[in-house]
Amino acid sequence: MVLFDNHNHSQFSFDGKRTSVEKSARQAIASGLGGLAFTDHCDFFVPEMKAAQENLVSEVFDVAPQQAEIDRVQTVLAGEGRALKILKGIEVGMHEDCHEQIRKTLKDNRFDQIIASVHYLDGIDPFYGGYYEGKTWREAYGHYLETIWKEMRWLEDFDIMGHFDYVVRYAPYPETCLRYRDFCDLLDEMLRYLIHNGKALEINTKSYQPYHGREVTLDKDILCRYREMGGEIISLGSDSHDADRVGHNFVQAAEMLKSLGFRWTAHYESRKLVQLPL
Repeated sequence: MVLFDNHNHSQFSFDGKRTSVEKSARQAIASGLGGLAFTDHCDFFVPEMKAAQENLVSEVFDVAPQQAEIDRVQTVLAGEGRALKILKGIEVGMHEDCHEQIRKTLKDNRFDQIIASVHYLDGIDPFYGGYYEGKTWREAYGHYLETIWKEMRWLEDFDIMGHFDYVVRYAPYPETCLRYRDFCDLLDEMLRYLIHNGKALEINTKSYQPYHGREVTLDKDILCRYREMGGEIISLGSDSHDADRVGHNFVQAAEMLKSLGFRWTAHYESRKLVQLPL
């Protein structure tokens, strides 16, 4: 079983300074992975509160130096006789105010794979908690799904739908699972779109680690429904910002997928789908 980690951040992301392309690549080799993708952050919108608190001007990485560093590390590892495929990616933070900049970035650069994500809603970063104020869990989670659904239909030009249950990570509610039964109609629309357009559903293992006394769980009913509808393109991503988290819990995720009847994991090379057997 060969596994790829398709969601990693490096020193080129605003929040990736604790690692580097080379450190994460070497950890991928040590973890027995077949490859990894660096999908650094590209969020043209940054909430005012976050920008002030973190002293941030931009969350858009510089593509050319990142890709040059990936080439350098690939050459170094090959010279050492270490086999690892390193993919060039981007995580696009979808936002309705930034459509023009996103289109230009994707047009002007070439990537192996593009992750489409939503990090900010209503001008707020859920990480800081303000997003949830005045909302029930159903309103908060549902609005997040509706935003992803709207923005990914606008974007179209992506390969992987990133962390669909990201909104649950930092929520203050007892509800620690985004359940299929609570949003079945909306999730069906989203899953159907992915299936009909050859795009991957991401299992993001970072979402399922303990955070402030809560531990988010993945609703397997979503995966079962995806498979029932004909879906089989599953991408694994650790969302690592530290080298030691590359490939985190991938073996467990792969075994869970096999138990549900999935046969493949997926990644993209030069925007072309590649599936590897579980």
